Amino acid sequence: MPDRQQQPPRSPSGQTETAALLLCGAQLTDGRTVDVRLGGGRIEAVGTAGSLAAGASGARAAKVDLRGYLLLPAPAEAHAHSDTALTADGHGPLAYDDQSIRRRATEAALLQLGHGATALRSHVRVGDVLGLDALAAVLEVRRSLRGLAELATVAMPRVLTGAAGADGLAMLRDALKMGASVVGGCPDADPDPTGYVEAVLELASEHGCPVDLHTDAADPARLARLAAMAGGLRPGVALGPCGGLGRLPSAVASRAADQLAAAGVTVMCLPQGGCGSADRRGTAPVRLLRAAGVRIAAGGGALRDVSNPVGRGDPLEAAYLLASRCGLRPEEAYDTVSCAARDALGLPEVRVEAGFPAELLAVRGDGLAGALSLAYSRIVIHRGRVVARTSAVREYCDSATESGLELPRQGREEPS
Repeated sequence: MPDRQQQPPRSPSGQTETAALLLCGAQLTDGRTVDVRLGGGRIEAVGTAGSLAAGASGARAAKVDLRGYLLLPAPAEAHAHSDTALTADGHGPLAYDDQSIRRRATEAALLQLGHGATALRSHVRVGDVLGLDALAAVLEVRRSLRGLAELATVAMPRVLTGAAGADGLAMLRDALKMGASVVGGCPDADPDPTGYVEAVLELASEHGCPVDLHTDAADPARLARLAAMAGGLRPGVALGPCGGLGRLPSAVASRAADQLAAAGVTVMCLPQGGCGSADRRGTAPVRLLRAAGVRIAAGGGALRDVSNPVGRGDPLEAAYLLASRCGLRPEEAYDTVSCAARDALGLPEVRVEAGFPAELLAVRGDGLAGALSLAYSRIVIHRGRVVARTSAVREYCDSATESGLELPRQGREEPS
């Protein structure tokens, strides 16, 4: 579990101050071993190991020893459901009071942060009996997490067409006024899926919001209409989990992929399982989509709720599954949960280079393939400061098998 961190000092103006931080001896994916100096929430300098010592102002920087760690751009959780997370083991009706939602949404966010996700996008249901209560609770969690992670909310109405849709549309407008930053929903569940999409896109265009919709994408004609309507909308449209694309004939799926690419739509795949708003069968055909030029981001989806009783909240597991099951190279798989996910969420690009945001993840391991396989020990950096640490020590009983072999084992030493 992530360690509790002390609150950073604040300036007289009330703004959080980030002290200089020096990351020593980290390995990069290109094989270099480097020191990385952070300051003001950004990467100030990257140099060969031992070459950096002081902050830009000459002040001495605090040090974190990253020998034995791989340093990466931090992942983002691109598709979460905070209001229903961690409810699979509950007894009786699902508790939807404000305190229960805030507790489990906070616990889920901290779990995901401990795995490295310094930014999250959470889909929250609005309307019907719930009204805007769940959204209000998750927005409160967003405020409480400030300085630890960035949490964006997607408002998800059930119905937007017909007589019942008028209330849903009014509720969606109120959700945006409250602070929801993305317009979402599930057109597959509306009696008029095309009308649902039209309503969402019109409202998003009016407010300048991105769109993130749930769809299984099993109906190619409906998907073609959606892509045609979404083309050109800024700041962008995402669809997920699109598992139905993988069940279509290859020629039909390829044509749909070309249409999504031409429209500039991002596909949010969920390799760890689906969620309650879409069919859970299968993962989107990521290699086919990538070949067509579709931007692919990967998310976690349901996290131990009624639609998926398990889940780790770990973006690296999503990348691992894309590499092991879908044939992506480790670098391509990790990109879906880091750079591509951040891009889909409208966040600045992160590279381990001077000038980029200090959103970083250090994982114990020699290379990316090993990190995706056995990334137990992690150090998470958000806005230039360490916000979470996870340490793991593996021990074996005495055995003749280790005698004289000098087998590698993880030690107890903690980074300073």
